[in-house]
Amino acid sequence: MTETVVDVRDISMEFNLSQEKTDNIKEYVIKAIKRELRFQSFWALKNITFQIKKGEKIGFVGINGAGKSTLLQIISGVMKPTKGSVQLNGRIAPLLALGAGFDKNFTGKENIYLNGATLGFNKEFMKKKFDDIVEFSELEDFIDVPVKNYSSGMVSRLAFSIATAVNPEILILDEVLSVGDMGFQEKCKKKIDTMMEGDSTLLFVSHSPNQVRSLCDKAIWINEGKIITKGEVNEVCDSYEAYVRRKVIRREK
Repeated sequence: MTETVVDVRDISMEFNLSQEKTDNIKEYVIKAIKRELRFQSFWALKNITFQIKKGEKIGFVGINGAGKSTLLQIISGVMKPTKGSVQLNGRIAPLLALGAGFDKNFTGKENIYLNGATLGFNKEFMKKKFDDIVEFSELEDFIDVPVKNYSSGMVSRLAFSIATAVNPEILILDEVLSVGDMGFQEKCKKKIDTMMEGDSTLLFVSHSPNQVRSLCDKAIWINEGKIITKGEVNEVCDSYEAYVRRKVIRREK
């Protein structure tokens, strides 16, 4: 039996949205202390349950605000769910936001070691991976420049290169292939394909069903915090695209 590496059980996530308009932080704090702020409960995720087997490539599709990124942040341990649990069995490398965990005042080189430590790898290990990371990112001429001077595409290159160089057993990608030039996007895709030839597991969020089709063998469609359907990637993406087309037609009427 294939090993389960991601086990999501009855995950729900509640946010409290302030209904009060405040002009500054001071006013917000004063109202909070006096209990004058009113909040509206918003459930970003509602009773999400699924399991992912070792080596599977899962794409998450859905419109903006559906809950996809929140779910990946919970799986990555960045956020704690209001209800439910997540169990992981394997070394994880989450790439949720460009440069997340980077210190903008540090150089690219310094951030390689910093980000590696965040992922749980010591300096000696990152030294062995350093040349590969720099070569893949194509940032040889900028590696000693502070990251605050990088373009978003350069940050994307460095972040992706670090995450994929450490050979994670579970790779989590949230929209990262949508930034950077087309050549680098294709390079990233080939890198993921190579990783997936082994036993690595992929969790991938994208607004592009075509990217999900090209990278994943299964998909999960999330809408308004709930799973609508899950299964073979083309069937799920077809259903999602049909839904989006219907939504556009209704809006235009």
